[in-house]
Amino acid sequence: MNSISIIIAIFNRKDELFELLNSLSHQTDKDFQVIIVDDGSKINLLPTVETFRELLDIQYFKKDNSGPGLSRNYGAKRAKNDWLVFVDSDVIVESNYIENIKKDLLENPCDAFGGADKAHKGFNLMQKAISYSMTSVFTTGGIRGNKKAVTKFQPRSFNMGVNKNVFLKVGGFSEMRIGEDPDLSMTLWENGYTTTFYDNIGVYHKRRTDFGKFSKQVYQFGCARPILNQRHPNYVKPTFWFPSLFLLGYVIGIIHYFVWGNGLVLALYGLYTFVVFFHALIVTKNISIAAMAIIATYIQMFSYGYGFLKSWFLLNILKKTPKEAFPKHFH
Repeated sequence: MNSISIIIAIFNRKDELFELLNSLSHQTDKDFQVIIVDDGSKINLLPTVETFRELLDIQYFKKDNSGPGLSRNYGAKRAKNDWLVFVDSDVIVESNYIENIKKDLLENPCDAFGGADKAHKGFNLMQKAISYSMTSVFTTGGIRGNKKAVTKFQPRSFNMGVNKNVFLKVGGFSEMRIGEDPDLSMTLWENGYTTTFYDNIGVYHKRRTDFGKFSKQVYQFGCARPILNQRHPNYVKPTFWFPSLFLLGYVIGIIHYFVWGNGLVLALYGLYTFVVFFHALIVTKNISIAAMAIIATYIQMFSYGYGFLKSWFLLNILKKTPKEAFPKHFH
């Protein structure tokens, strides 16, 4: 029996919680549990939860702040069903989300699964541009999962399901605050468990609402990757260096242009910009989103690339431990 417990770790985000619970209340398959773990929010989320008390099988727990991973573990221990499905508090699910998960588990069994994220038609232009950047094949987003990589997909916690017994056997999420979801995926692989991509359970992920917050977020992702490489050396890929090489190449191009008057390197970046713009225009069918997607793409590549370089230098050259280099990344 593929019974499901939805686990939502949340810090503040009252409005987003309402939208997520509202989408869950309209599921075609209503046989599932919802567990909300309030990770020390500074605003009262209970009234929002109570709004859906008669519409959902819902439980609410409030605890001291410990980060998303440990909060999800807290919820997992209190779940009553066979499957734990983790979603971020800033997503919206379609009405057949639960129904499709259950069908997929019957047709394509696995130990853990994930789905895509996409932009809802109601998102603002910046959110849609950021969504493009985070999911495009012309950025790092192309590795997030597709049918061609279905057997080695790395589920992410914005839309991730794990068999409860398997989850508890591997110890759940680690103490990492950033990068805790790919850390779990690779831990599952190391223990012989399978992960699968389901292409019909995509969620609408709001992500950050301005470029400043987006830059900080992807910078933290970049910092986390070398830490993950140390924890899981068997899954290190040369492609992880791409954003850092992109950043260094751009700096070299600027130097070449202003010192030697050679614009060849910058011309290559111009070509890349052209490709991103027209691909984004084809995907989004909106010229304003396509223009903003260029900004989002460069922010993503530069911020992630800088974070990766900084983390790699601290860990591999200065030989700091991850907790010494990034104490805020751990609980």
